[in-house]
Amino acid sequence: MEKMLTEAEAKQYSPLTLAFLGDSVYEILVREAIVREANTPVQKLHSAKIRLVCAGFQAAAAKLLAEHLTEEESAVYRRGRNAGGTPSKNADPAEYRQATGLEAVFGYLQLMGQTERIETLFRIIWENRESLLHNA
Repeated sequence: MEKMLTEAEAKQYSPLTLAFLGDSVYEILVREAIVREANTPVQKLHSAKIRLVCAGFQAAAAKLLAEHLTEEESAVYRRGRNAGGTPSKNADPAEYRQATGLEAVFGYLQLMGQTERIETLFRIIWENRESLLHNA
């Protein structure tokens, strides 16, 4: 693996680039958590994953995490949320922007090698997933 970036270096990245990376970081966390929970058929795993990676769920997760983010993470979230980007035809534009902000935070932390922080934030989401699913 390449060297981790400093905060100053990570800030230089486009918020959409951070979200591009963060999308995969978030998805692998979801997949791993689902698999660890139960050894079930792949179709059930896929269905469970889809519910947790959609823009609506991620938007609800972003709202939940808002009070847990550091000042710098909040700034990255806002940059990601306010970045351009085309939502999928099934996504609400506001939810899509919030989801992009959340993904940008995960990408930012990944570039700096802050895996413990990523796990902490994801744990908050995972532990609240049932209520988030009702709000998504």
